[in-house]
Amino acid sequence: MKVTETNLKGCFVIEPQIFGDSRGSFLLEFNKEEFKKKTGFNNEFVLGNQSISQYGTIRGLHLQKGKFAQAKLVRVVKGKILDVVVDVRKDSETYGKVFTIELSGINNKQVFVPKGFLHGFSVLEDHTIVYYKCDNYYNPDSEAGVIFNDKDLNIDWKLGSDEIILSEKDAILKTFKEF
Repeated sequence: MKVTETNLKGCFVIEPQIFGDSRGSFLLEFNKEEFKKKTGFNNEFVLGNQSISQYGTIRGLHLQKGKFAQAKLVRVVKGKILDVVVDVRKDSETYGKVFTIELSGINNKQVFVPKGFLHGFSVLEDHTIVYYKCDNYYNPDSEAGVIFNDKDLNIDWKLGSDEIILSEKDAILKTFKEF
């Protein structure tokens, strides 16, 4: 497993080793000890989530706050997304900075999103399946987020404005300054 820290302290891109032959391929998706050694992350993942989305869908930017804050390990099983991570730890040297990467069922890259980061993604292929593990349980009262098109964050979601599909909840999130 190749682990590379992004421009955001504590946020990593993970490239798992893939073994292939005439039958197909085998991917070791997660190894707790190796992951801990290379990232310093020592928690247990306790929740697994999967979404299936159409081209143009944007999910995010979200986080859980307080005692329900979550770290996530995100991967795409099928299709392609632009994964977006924003550091919102007030004491961080990368506060307000953005990291983006394309994750796909072909490149098999994963992103580790630590606690204290907003996370979201735009769907770049129909029927995209995104799977992510969390180290804490979901609590609706701990939800927070920032609107996808915030002017200060200036994120290029790789979609035309007429292609974007949002949930009602995501369409009314706060701006970064309000957050």
